[in-house]
Amino acid sequence: MTVKSWFFPLKYFNPFFNKSHTILVRLFMKKGANIFTFLLISIGIHAQVSFKTMVPQQPIIAGESFQVQYIIEDGDKSMNVRPPLFNNFRFVSGPNFYMGSVSTAKGQKPLRNAVYTLEAIRPGKFIIQGAAITINGKVLRSNDALVVVISKEEALPADSSRDNKENGINTSVYFLQPGENPFDKIKQNLFVKLMVDKQSCFVGEPVLATFKLYSRLESKSAIIKNPGFYGFTAYDIENLSDKQVAKEKINGKIFDVHTIRKVQLYPLQPGVFTIDAMQVKNKVEFSHSPVNKKAEQEIIEGVSGNNGNDSKAEGTDIVETEIITLPVTVRVKPLPAKNQPIGFEGAIGRFSIAALMTKDNLAKNEEGFFEITLSGKGNFIQLSPPAVQWPAEIESFETIVQDNLNKNTIPLTGSRTFRYPFVCTVPGSYQFPGIKISFFDTDSNNYKTITTNAVGLLVRNEDKKNNVIEEHKTSIAKNAEKAARIAGVIVVCLVLLILVYWIFRKNPTEKKLPEQQEPALISIRDLLDPAYAAISAENKKFYTVLHGIVWEFIAQKFSLSGSGMKKQTLVDKMREVNIKKSVADNLMQVLEQCETGMFTNASLSDDRNRLLMQAKEVMENIDIPESQHSSF
Repeated sequence: MTVKSWFFPLKYFNPFFNKSHTILVRLFMKKGANIFTFLLISIGIHAQVSFKTMVPQQPIIAGESFQVQYIIEDGDKSMNVRPPLFNNFRFVSGPNFYMGSVSTAKGQKPLRNAVYTLEAIRPGKFIIQGAAITINGKVLRSNDALVVVISKEEALPADSSRDNKENGINTSVYFLQPGENPFDKIKQNLFVKLMVDKQSCFVGEPVLATFKLYSRLESKSAIIKNPGFYGFTAYDIENLSDKQVAKEKINGKIFDVHTIRKVQLYPLQPGVFTIDAMQVKNKVEFSHSPVNKKAEQEIIEGVSGNNGNDSKAEGTDIVETEIITLPVTVRVKPLPAKNQPIGFEGAIGRFSIAALMTKDNLAKNEEGFFEITLSGKGNFIQLSPPAVQWPAEIESFETIVQDNLNKNTIPLTGSRTFRYPFVCTVPGSYQFPGIKISFFDTDSNNYKTITTNAVGLLVRNEDKKNNVIEEHKTSIAKNAEKAARIAGVIVVCLVLLILVYWIFRKNPTEKKLPEQQEPALISIRDLLDPAYAAISAENKKFYTVLHGIVWEFIAQKFSLSGSGMKKQTLVDKMREVNIKKSVADNLMQVLEQCETGMFTNASLSDDRNRLLMQAKEVMENIDIPESQHSSF
């Protein structure tokens, strides 16, 4: 039947149609082909991409974690999954992305999983809503899924039955059955994973990398190779010392999951980079007979078992093996060249900026401080000090960087302050123009430029050196008075010594007092012994020990104590006694390196032996006249 014949009977029931049906037929036939083609394309688009939600089918025990998977079949790798609000559950981690493929009649289809780990809070039946993706401007949603959560009491009989079954002759994980291959068993029940939150990013945009160890076995694991993050600046969030342990169900089996390391990686340049493998050495214990034993794991940094003290229980065997993470590549895209501001230096994120003089009224030659503070979120650890146009009459010194960052946010949030010390030699009124900085906003994919207000400075016609000279004269007078008192004490001591001598000479049979030995001089190398002993310890311990030794040394050298033990007071003291600038700079570098290791959990690549040699050299080169410090 043609379109025309389908419309033909209508003309007998509607006179108006008798005159207009020809126009309708022609219009339908003209547009019909286009409409039909559009419908086919729309159907084809939605038929190509399958997007579904997967949750565990068996009940989940309240307090335990589980995984929700959003699976995209035959979709674009660049699709961004927008998850729902996980009401009634506690968010643990995610998304972790996995790539794979599935075999179909038409060949291999790519799969992309976005996995979220949640924790069940209370018993009940809950709906986990589907996620959303956008395809060709249209939103596609996955299906909703039902999750059943039961209490620990409800799960007890099932768990007991399961434990009895697993600890029986045929199914126990701890029990190695006769003829069973231990390496196959280890491969199925002990492995490490590297997960990243994205595999494509811009230069300076953070990538979250998480290393986890999954185990159901009785094992001792040692991390013998940490990855080198070539092409990235690393900022640690969690490590082994945080002891983050959870449970996850994989293929119906409950695994103990240990977070070995979680780190933010900030790419330095465009390209394709592979995150190195983490290598873990394991010693797995198996029993020769069925034993009802809960598997436990021990994880350490370094090689395990080289001391020969490991002993195995009677009726067990220990199998050694090594596992590594699979390689993961990250494609780092260059920042857009279009509309890139002049002077852009690589700031990525969203920032605000402020500038101030800590003291805007100074005397000549009095040290002042100009501060620029960047606040917000982004690649703080890669930010360099903004350029300042100093007047010819002002001499500036090395910039001091102070961070106040929240390591648990991605990207980092908080502030970084650049402190510029300076001295002005000519009185007058000075105006510092606004400081400008540009950054790339990854939320809007646009460049933005922000500027501070202008800052003023007044330098009085009063020479700060006069005050220093007066203080020096007063110090000399006080030292002279102190020397006179010491001389009086020495005279009294000499008289007493002579008196004791005559007493002992008069009574030679009496037991003589043992001679008092002078205290032996302590070398700088001996002072640093505790730091050398801690060289293989964790970051915080090593840097805390070295920091304390250096501060104790310089506190006695410069007679510092209490509230006076701060870096600015130390800088003033070193200038006062004319310590060489190179020595002072090296000392401040040692202190700042120690403070970074103590307080920021940053991943430090500096060699500790080199830092100890630098500290030793600085301490040996601090030469102060005896009248200006107490002996060490």
